[in-house]
Amino acid sequence: MADPHGQATFYHYRLVKKIQIPKSLLFLYLSLPWLAGAAGAFWVSPYILLDMLIAFPIVLWIQYVVGHTVLLLQGSSYRKRWRFRLKPPWLGYNPEQHVSRRVFILVQFYTCWIGIVLCVIMAFWSPLSFTVALLIWHLWLLLPRGYALLRLSGQRKDGMLKMNDQDISYYKQ
Repeated sequence: MADPHGQATFYHYRLVKKIQIPKSLLFLYLSLPWLAGAAGAFWVSPYILLDMLIAFPIVLWIQYVVGHTVLLLQGSSYRKRWRFRLKPPWLGYNPEQHVSRRVFILVQFYTCWIGIVLCVIMAFWSPLSFTVALLIWHLWLLLPRGYALLRLSGQRKDGMLKMNDQDISYYKQ
């Protein structure tokens, strides 16, 4: 935005909280699908490992469609700030730039609940092992974002979030 005198207006954000993601927590996060697959092969079905390979891209697509739809309903300017990432811990459709915490919570809320509802609906037509695989991936992909929101639970909701490779920062304008 430019003011009438030809000088650019800069928006300044003050860092309120930075949440580092320890390497040990990242290692635990990355090992969870393997542990869930092994447990599922033992308790549900040995085919769950194959089902997990098939379910992963489906869950990524479902979360992308739900998140993208919520952002479209919020306005076109929000959609430009989000992109698809394949780098842990922020796998899936996540904000690339500063994003309103309110919008982030809204996207995560709808992604979580619509994804769970779709997994339950799929249970009527899919084998149990495939439904469990969908649910495992869905919750696993949401886990880092839920962790960040849980760690920010005491902060005011009108700030901005920025997701970096190894941390999430909370800013106040």
